[in-house]
Amino acid sequence: MPEPLTLDAFRADLAECLFLEPGEVDLEDSPLDAGLDSLRIVTLLERWQAAGAEVTFVELAECTTFAQWWQLLSQRQGQRT
Repeated sequence: MPEPLTLDAFRADLAECLFLEPGEVDLEDSPLDAGLDSLRIVTLLERWQAAGAEVTFVELAECTTFAQWWQLLSQRQGQRT
């Protein structure tokens, strides 16, 4: 069973793609304004799905901040049946 995604791991994943330190990631930032393109978002999505979060690209695209991403991801962890 995969390790559950934590807020710290979520921030670290974002920081890696944004070339930042995890503490520099502002959860109120817009993913697109922060510099994420669709390829990076898909890469992150695949990582989070492997950790057990059942979300889709479209659902992430509908969110306007990283905080909304985290809320969605944290609600959808471990929903596989």
